[in-house]
Amino acid sequence: MNESGSAVQTREGALILDSHKLAWHSDRVEAWESGERIAPVGVDMALTRTCGAMCTFCYAMVQESQSRELITPDDALRLADDFAAVGVRSVSLVSDGESTLSRAYVPFIQALADAGIDVANATNGWEWGPEKIEKVLPHLTWVRFTVAAGTPEGYANIMYKGPEHTKVFDRAMSHIRYAVELKKRANLKVTLGIQMVLMPQFANEIIPFAKLGVDLGVDYAVIKHCSDDETGSLGVDYSKYEALYGLLHQAEAMSTDRTKVIVKWSKIRDGDKPPYKRFYGPAFLLQISGSGLVAPSGMFFNARYSKLHIGNFTEERFRDIWRSERYWRAMAYLASSAFNAETMMGTLPIQHYVSVALDRHVKGIERIRPATGPKPLHVNFL
Repeated sequence: MNESGSAVQTREGALILDSHKLAWHSDRVEAWESGERIAPVGVDMALTRTCGAMCTFCYAMVQESQSRELITPDDALRLADDFAAVGVRSVSLVSDGESTLSRAYVPFIQALADAGIDVANATNGWEWGPEKIEKVLPHLTWVRFTVAAGTPEGYANIMYKGPEHTKVFDRAMSHIRYAVELKKRANLKVTLGIQMVLMPQFANEIIPFAKLGVDLGVDYAVIKHCSDDETGSLGVDYSKYEALYGLLHQAEAMSTDRTKVIVKWSKIRDGDKPPYKRFYGPAFLLQISGSGLVAPSGMFFNARYSKLHIGNFTEERFRDIWRSERYWRAMAYLASSAFNAETMMGTLPIQHYVSVALDRHVKGIERIRPATGPKPLHVNFL
């Protein structure tokens, strides 16, 4: 990704990780602007809140949604049906838990793919062994592995908090290599990448991380900022990112024809304050907790935001939650003058790029026009 946020050309097409793809969903933008109740283009969610890692940078540590419902395969299959019924175009299994640990993981992915919904997954890869990989990889649009560092010692320090650093590191790397080989052997279209959530104190892992991505042979290795909540619970010092620009440019220069090293410059430069007050993004990109909680954004999973907790899909159908007045009251509140994204939520949520674009669209600064060029990769993931 270059610093303008434009696409990076990979062997398989244009990859946009540091911007948005709303121009390819102008039908939803136009419907939203005219006051229609639109289905989200994408849903980011998890199938559990459980995770074996203890990542220093993990925003889920401060989310703590109210309940910890057990999401069953039946719950997940009903949810897939409802997503198809209302018009969701993509589902990313990221959110606040390690979805590969759920019994619903494989059948949910297969059901979404059968329904024509693009599905993707972010995972630490620890429990993502060959048998599971072979069942889901043909159905996935992309897989992004959380790899917090390029060295086993750094990896364990940031993600594992244990002495057996080679055990978890080597297991994760072997699973990534298996997926890379299966993609090649079966000629799959899935995009495989690794991601480093960069906190300034881990600057010494930037170059080893880029080297690791190239060695693994993944399609990309992306480096992004770390989100924090509005009280700074994770202790991210955003003023220290600028000192890392030289290292980040050096990492990007390590890109090869096979593996692109990408820095999310836009978010890193935006720091801890969004350039918008109204939060329009959740109407287009909704988040659901691994507890089953439906909330506009992961920024609001914590119990202190209970007034924005819309429902739980383990207790009622998602299609009914989406149609409910409480869903639309929450969306209207975030888009109103009663809400200020600069002071009333955490830093740079998953809906950030979409929210920036919609804010500029509403203000007439830069209108979102229908796309005329070729579709980028992962077009349904905003």
